[in-house]
Amino acid sequence: MLNWEELFQSTMVLFAVVDIIGSIPVLVDVKRKAGDIHAGRASLVALGIMLAFLVLGERIIGFLGVDVNSFAVAGSFVLFFMALEMVLGIELFKQDAKAMKTATIVPVAFPLIAGAGSMTSIISLRAEFSQVNIALAILINMGVVYLVLRHLSRLERFLGEGGIAVLQKVFGIILLAIAVKLFTSNIQHLF
Repeated sequence: MLNWEELFQSTMVLFAVVDIIGSIPVLVDVKRKAGDIHAGRASLVALGIMLAFLVLGERIIGFLGVDVNSFAVAGSFVLFFMALEMVLGIELFKQDAKAMKTATIVPVAFPLIAGAGSMTSIISLRAEFSQVNIALAILINMGVVYLVLRHLSRLERFLGEGGIAVLQKVFGIILLAIAVKLFTSNIQHLF
């Protein structure tokens, strides 16, 4: 059932995790190295991955013998470290140099947009929100991703290096708070 509060919260969580605005420096670098990023293709592939994980993710982790609360707690650690990367400007998750050559799908659609953080968030959100609200949040986020990818050059000029750095720090702090909330709300179910 559509719930505006759940939709808003799910959209904001995914927006912070996908961090398409904070990824502009990486995207500009990929575009420079690869020549071009196809906005529509990257957005559709990421959308497909995320929706498939929304529908099948719980079954997959269930098949592996893991409950949603355990996955959410584990996911809170991934989100925590992603937030530390954004806030402190350090690199904890390494990118494969070979993957930079196939830019639109790898690394843009996967794992930059639909990566471990977004998949973890989707499963974690399933522990708290209805599937329809999460699906709509994914669609909204992929619309934003498409717009950012489509207008990447304009955004780079408009924001400048300082603006991009500030946005990355702000979304890092938001993601850090989300990770802490996710941890505290799911850890109690494990004991």
